[in-house]
Amino acid sequence: MEASSGLVAGSYRRNELVRIRHESDGGSKPLKNMDREICQICGDHAGLTETGDLFVACNECAFPVCRPCYEYERKDGTQCCPHCKTRYRRLRGSPRVEGDEDEDDVDDIENEFSYAQGGANKPRRREEFSSSSRHDSQPIPLLTHGHGVSGEIRTPDTQSVRTTSGPLGPGDRNAISSPYIDPRQPVPVRIVDPSKDLNSYGLGNVDWKERVEGWKLKQEKNMLQMTGKYHEGKGGEIEGTGSNGEELQMADDSRLPMSRIVPIPPSHLTPYRVVIILRLIILGFFLQYRTTHPVKDAYPLWLTSVICEIWFAFSWLLDQFPKWYPINRETYLDRLAIRYDRDGEPSQLTPVDVFVSTVDPLKEPPLVTANTVLSILAVDYPVDKVACYVSDDGAAMLTFESLSETAEFAKKWVPFCKKFSIEPRAPEFYFAQKIDYLKDKIQPSFVKERRAMKREYEEFKVRINALVAKAQKVPEEGWTMQDGTPWPGNNTRDHPGMIQVFLGHSGGLDTDGNELPRLIYVSREKRPGFQHHKKAGAMNALIRVSAVLTNGAYLLNVDCDHYFNNSKAIKEAMCFLMDPAYGKKCCYVQFPQRFDGIDLHDRYANRNIVFFDINLKGLDGIQGPVYVGTGCCFNRQALYGYDPVLTEEDLQPNIIVKSCCGSRKKGKNSKKYSYDQKRRGISRSDSNAPLFNMDDIDEGFEGYDDDRSILMSQKSVEKRFGQSPVFIAATFMEQGGIPPTTNPATLLKEAIHVISCGYEDKTEWGKEIGWIYGSVTEDILTGFKMHARGWMSIYCNPPRPAFKGSAPINLSDRLNQVLRWALGSIEILLSRHCPIWYGYTGRLRLLERLAYINTIVYPITALPLIAYCILPAFCLITDKFIIPEISNYASIWFILLFISIAVTGILELRWSGVSIEDWWRNEQFWVIGGTSAHLFAVFQGLLKVLAGIDTNFTVTSKASDEDGDFAELYIFKWTALLIPPTTVLVVNLIGIVAGVSYAINSGYQSWGPLFGKLFFALWVIAHLYPFLKGLLGRQNRTPTIVIVWSVLLASIFSLLWVRINPFVSVIPAANPNAVPGGVF
Repeated sequence: MEASSGLVAGSYRRNELVRIRHESDGGSKPLKNMDREICQICGDHAGLTETGDLFVACNECAFPVCRPCYEYERKDGTQCCPHCKTRYRRLRGSPRVEGDEDEDDVDDIENEFSYAQGGANKPRRREEFSSSSRHDSQPIPLLTHGHGVSGEIRTPDTQSVRTTSGPLGPGDRNAISSPYIDPRQPVPVRIVDPSKDLNSYGLGNVDWKERVEGWKLKQEKNMLQMTGKYHEGKGGEIEGTGSNGEELQMADDSRLPMSRIVPIPPSHLTPYRVVIILRLIILGFFLQYRTTHPVKDAYPLWLTSVICEIWFAFSWLLDQFPKWYPINRETYLDRLAIRYDRDGEPSQLTPVDVFVSTVDPLKEPPLVTANTVLSILAVDYPVDKVACYVSDDGAAMLTFESLSETAEFAKKWVPFCKKFSIEPRAPEFYFAQKIDYLKDKIQPSFVKERRAMKREYEEFKVRINALVAKAQKVPEEGWTMQDGTPWPGNNTRDHPGMIQVFLGHSGGLDTDGNELPRLIYVSREKRPGFQHHKKAGAMNALIRVSAVLTNGAYLLNVDCDHYFNNSKAIKEAMCFLMDPAYGKKCCYVQFPQRFDGIDLHDRYANRNIVFFDINLKGLDGIQGPVYVGTGCCFNRQALYGYDPVLTEEDLQPNIIVKSCCGSRKKGKNSKKYSYDQKRRGISRSDSNAPLFNMDDIDEGFEGYDDDRSILMSQKSVEKRFGQSPVFIAATFMEQGGIPPTTNPATLLKEAIHVISCGYEDKTEWGKEIGWIYGSVTEDILTGFKMHARGWMSIYCNPPRPAFKGSAPINLSDRLNQVLRWALGSIEILLSRHCPIWYGYTGRLRLLERLAYINTIVYPITALPLIAYCILPAFCLITDKFIIPEISNYASIWFILLFISIAVTGILELRWSGVSIEDWWRNEQFWVIGGTSAHLFAVFQGLLKVLAGIDTNFTVTSKASDEDGDFAELYIFKWTALLIPPTTVLVVNLIGIVAGVSYAINSGYQSWGPLFGKLFFALWVIAHLYPFLKGLLGRQNRTPTIVIVWSVLLASIFSLLWVRINPFVSVIPAANPNAVPGGVF
């Protein structure tokens, strides 16, 4: 794929493929017959006959097949055309085979029986790619969308596929990878008929097995040669290592781990754990007292408060114990360089595909996306190992045009970044830094070039702004491209798939003449009547198209507003993913989210410091952090649904599960369970086990002959991954890259095919493979499925934040964002993937399961929370209280509970380094979100699941702050989410006024009980104070509708309570002055 190939648009179902070329090319050119002379089996040219004519193997359909493949089919194959199934006739120059008819028109007696010569006419046989970590005794053939594929792929001796450093590679952990296969080459496929005997194609026979074994021996020999110079160099026997101490030191460093765990000091962690246990004991005594001492004259209030407190206690357990073993990590980039990226040698770092997702360029400004793309293209990683894919799920021409401008500007920006090692490498944020930009700069030309580059960037911004201004009004006839071609995505709900390579191999050098990373625009096909699954569907389309075009072994996804703040972020992730100790069982490396443009006091807790610096560090000590949707580097094999390769230690029962739950009881299904566990254990612990999980094959076929098993494996692979031979071939290449004989025309057609809207039908995409469907928060579901299979994840928090993004600092936008997250959690709670009952046959650890349960049940806390926040007002209005008069003994438990809560928070802040201001902001927004967004999410989730009423996905606005510092913070946007917390505020204010008025009228003795009620009411108001500031805004004005609704609801509840007050006895009717209902 070259960058000059133009925009490719097409639809697989409609059999359309069109290349919209550049202005110099003329019009559009159909590409349907572009491979007419290419052999459809091996990818070579069909060749010519002795007379100079095009070689035609089949006279019936003229299906393109070269002579070597024709000879092979006649001698060792089915002797039939793979397209029309007509038996091949013997052509001039071909030996006779059994079954050939006498043909009068073929006079070729000298070649009729020439097979014994075994020389020039013997068909070329290609070795199938077969990783030693997956194929031990039998290969797994690949399938097309209608024809079987033998999977024969040429692997030249000089370019062996690397299989040592990946997550599922061979067992030699100290092996250095062999040279990397060029990912720009095509995949030849061999088309066969799956209904026929596969032995006739060479699969499963002795010759085939000998070729596979020979390939394995060759790989082992290459690995020994690469590692020998370091291992044998200890004794000085190898030239260049024995007498050089520096080389010996480098050899020693290359065997050292590339990261280490930094445990929390015991002086910080031990008191923290002790206080948690004490708090649990105190909480038990407190709840025992509360449940056994009801308040008889305020029984409904008491019962409501006790139910809320029990739920809060349960919620605290789910949140607290997953933080039992927090850890920190640090990486060693110098050791990564010594092992895989030495100066003067070809880089052995693994290819990485970076995904950027965007939908609406009006809500996600193109300039923001452009800065993210520029930071990716300038990343500190070998350029031939990085490919950036931009998913435009809105098929917007504005995104396409702005990406074209970005590609041109990148030719100047990338060499400037690498020449002067600037950080960050997003120009908008680099030039906006209020720091001494001359620090550590020693090149005399830096100032001059920086000024020139800043001027270039300002001109680039003007061009982008002009595109945005032009896009505000859509022409009636739709958008047209520069060459006059109508934009294929004019109808955003009905358009073909589109692919454009802006930068890439031989198609985009920078101003210094150096190659740039690949930049590829992708817009998947959309048609009416298909379920497209929003962001998750777009990400799965990127997985497939990237596997076809570049096939990086690892994937890194970022939102369009999250730029690379640390140019070494990918190398930070590689310290774990390419480490022999972690790589084979690590599904992803999650980085924390950091944000720009947040107000100084972080009014609405946008930074989520408590979650990223406390919760995720705690999970990192168990089985790894949850996936948070962006800033995450994936192992591609984990996304394909494969099991990890675990050690015997990993397969041992978790100590917490063993101590809490005991051994698993055997029942009537114990035999089947043992069998399943045995098969799963093999797939995890044995590095030579097949990568494809054979659990998908029905047990009834066990014991059949090898050929039947191979056929079932073929069908299972096709059902699992879809009908694309190139993509299926890529899934078996655990170290990434594309075989060296791929035809670019085949790549184009396959890339369009895999992003077609019907490709996922009757496959496991979104169910077991890729991003999982079923929730608007697909990130939680995707990470949970991986952890349930036994994978572990890693939390990487480098000193310089890896990524930075923007967050909605406006109150309404922030609440809508939280609403979407909470709604996704409710959807998971009501689905079959709920962590409460899903995945118990896997390797998900107990504390990790508790963490996932907490991530999906937290919205339900809104119901007891809003009830608990209203209780103080009702107590003040009715002069009742939820706690009876307590003794000195009982008061001790109350005091101890408050002390344990405070000490737990203090010790947590101590080991995590989080400031008390960040902790308090998190507590405040927990109440604000709980009384608004979480409450709405519970009801919307129930409506969606039970009544089928769907809610639209709202893209969070990422508009830049152009009206001054934090102008968005003070803008009010109406949303119904504001009503419940405003009502809670008003009710508590009314309660305070009523309570103080009652105390004044009742005398001195009523002030004592009043303080307890006032404390709870003021506690609620203090937590809602940021919300109150957001309502008032900079102009101290609140929309009338909010005030009207809130006062109305508060008045109704207050008057209704007074009217039906159950705590005031009805005065006997004999009294003529009696008033029904009572007053306060």
